[in-house]
Amino acid sequence: MTSNSLQARIAFGLFEADLTSGELYKAGFRVKLQSQPFRVLMALVERPGEVVTREELQLRLWGKDTTVDFDHSLGTAINKIREALGDSAENPRFVETLAKRGYRFIAPVTLPPNSVSQETPEVLPAASPTPTSTDVPPFYPPTMIEASPTGAHGISPGEILSRRIQTRYLLAGGVALVVVIAGAFFLGAGREQVLVPKLRQITHDGHILPGSRAMEAFPAVVTDGVHLFTSDVQEGKVELVQISTVSGDAKPLGIPDEVMGPSVGDISPDGSRLLIRSHLSNESEQPLWMVPVGGGSAQRVPNVLAHDATWMPNGEDVLFAAEEKLFVAHLKDRSIEEMAKLPGRAFWLRWSSDGKRLRFTIFDPITHTQALWQLDAGSASPKPLLKGWKEDADTCCGVWTADGSSFIFQAMHGNESDLWRMGGHGVGTPQRLTDGPMVFQGAVAARTGTRIFFTGVDVQSDVEIYRPQSKDFGPVQSFLRDAHRLEFSRDRQWVAWADTNGRLWRARIDGSEKLQLTPDAIQVFLVRWSPDGNRLALMGRETGKAWQIYLVKADGSALERVLQESRNAGDPTWSPDGKSLAFGRVPDLMGKEEEARMVQIVDLDTRAVQTLPGSENLFSPRWSPDGRHIAAISLDQRRLMLYDTATHQWRQLAYGSFADPVWTSDNQAIIAHGFMDSRQPIVRVAVQDGRVEELATLSNFHAGSIMDFFFCGLTPDNLAVVRAQRATGNLYSLDTGAH
Repeated sequence: MTSNSLQARIAFGLFEADLTSGELYKAGFRVKLQSQPFRVLMALVERPGEVVTREELQLRLWGKDTTVDFDHSLGTAINKIREALGDSAENPRFVETLAKRGYRFIAPVTLPPNSVSQETPEVLPAASPTPTSTDVPPFYPPTMIEASPTGAHGISPGEILSRRIQTRYLLAGGVALVVVIAGAFFLGAGREQVLVPKLRQITHDGHILPGSRAMEAFPAVVTDGVHLFTSDVQEGKVELVQISTVSGDAKPLGIPDEVMGPSVGDISPDGSRLLIRSHLSNESEQPLWMVPVGGGSAQRVPNVLAHDATWMPNGEDVLFAAEEKLFVAHLKDRSIEEMAKLPGRAFWLRWSSDGKRLRFTIFDPITHTQALWQLDAGSASPKPLLKGWKEDADTCCGVWTADGSSFIFQAMHGNESDLWRMGGHGVGTPQRLTDGPMVFQGAVAARTGTRIFFTGVDVQSDVEIYRPQSKDFGPVQSFLRDAHRLEFSRDRQWVAWADTNGRLWRARIDGSEKLQLTPDAIQVFLVRWSPDGNRLALMGRETGKAWQIYLVKADGSALERVLQESRNAGDPTWSPDGKSLAFGRVPDLMGKEEEARMVQIVDLDTRAVQTLPGSENLFSPRWSPDGRHIAAISLDQRRLMLYDTATHQWRQLAYGSFADPVWTSDNQAIIAHGFMDSRQPIVRVAVQDGRVEELATLSNFHAGSIMDFFFCGLTPDNLAVVRAQRATGNLYSLDTGAH
């Protein structure tokens, strides 16, 4: 590919480069990049996946008779490119260094919809980069906080994934990923040819709300043939939008405020009405609404609470899933009919085009695994679809192509997810359509032909600390850059954290003596230091198993499970003498169970468990450092409760929105995240009188830099540390019949 063949604009990841003006954009915001580094970048982008030698770059950009210090100039240009792209030499996502040879651009390159070319954009083959988190300096002690460098990481996209409608247990398993799609087919008499599927990126702003199987939140996109309908994020609020399949332009659909945090379930067979699930609370079963594709109004599906739904083939009735059953809601007479009992909770309900087969995803809240099932029309006996398939993967979210010839579904391996295809009748071995490392999810079939749409997830986030003097958030230093939840030891000498991949680490507060404490086989959600600093209690789980409480010594030895039970347990918190742990159960969105939820205490010597009186329907306990109180949250996350260990009485400390509570070191207050508020406040709740004070909100971030964040923990000086979301998903299309 030569420069003459490039169009006026090219795209890679969230970035677009305007070749005419020499400008670089990230999600629509201009990124500062000087002309010489931009020219080096374009020289690499012209040949994605190929090595561009140092000699070639010197000849093209500096000339053979250059008198400048070429090595220094080229090195400086590459560093500025990486700074603008948020890339790193150690774990490259865009520019790879080949020692003593040159450089290679390893991300795929596409033509955006508004490019000069009107042809279907082609994906240029590229080598597979190593997935990595964005290269952002993490936290250091407050006295060593650096000033936020202007433009240090370019200009961030202004729209991000909002979790306002989700509990703050959402696992930050996402890492910054890059699209690589490649297909190899054998044609003719043994001749091998590599053909690139016709993939096109539809949106580029990173607004699309992706799914999270840990939260029973599945990707939700439907189409009427001209538009895509999905949820995206605007200024911390989840909105229903209509997106052009041609231009990618998004238009909000005005719907009543009663339909909060809308999630699309399905579109009617005639393409006129959307079936929407709202999120009035964090309970798993929610109201269903019918909304015209043009927006403007909404009609409640009467007498129904469900966790997912779809239209019946007749377009007049609604099929919905509640608990572990399927029901049909007859809209004309408002009657409800039970259709089938299931072996778990059903999601992503999809009928075949002829209405003879229903396929859906069964989610197991204990093992946190997913599988595809099928139910024939008129039958009440569902059957597993891929039983015996040799691929060791969770499967979900399948859809038939419009002609019924193929069934496209999603298969997951850990944090990776790809799309696969099988015959529409469920025969034959599935064939891979995508091959990472971007997370591909939620295939949606076009209304004609073999084209599909889907979400490609490219999560980017930074760890930041609140600076009360300047009333804003700023970057923190390096060694905690992947922290998801963190906690400091009480002597202020050590810090432990779970990273975005679920691994547990500890280090001294200057970053020295860094040590991984848990094997990769255990996914860690949060960690707590013992009062003496010798041990850590953690909430984690093995693949295919429930959340459990573990103990591990500070040197990484003696890892052990505390409870020998199969149900979910979480949020361990130490008694002041270090002899007991209080813990709770997870909310419905992390694993809906039939057993009661309460706060319990386990004696670490005898392993005897007792229930804290009056703690029914409470979770997320936190023992105060002085041992006088235990804080907990109601399951709807509206009430912050306080238990007095002397009087053995509970009282409501505050009412509002609360997640991830943390005691201040002086025992005087609890810091929590008001995540259900559109402004996403970090709040301080005084123990003495329950007064709620806002410490920081979305407005305290640099204008336009982020749209969502979650609370990671407190520094020893009680400063809030957060992980700020800067990018999430985009929509793509792929012609599955192009061979």
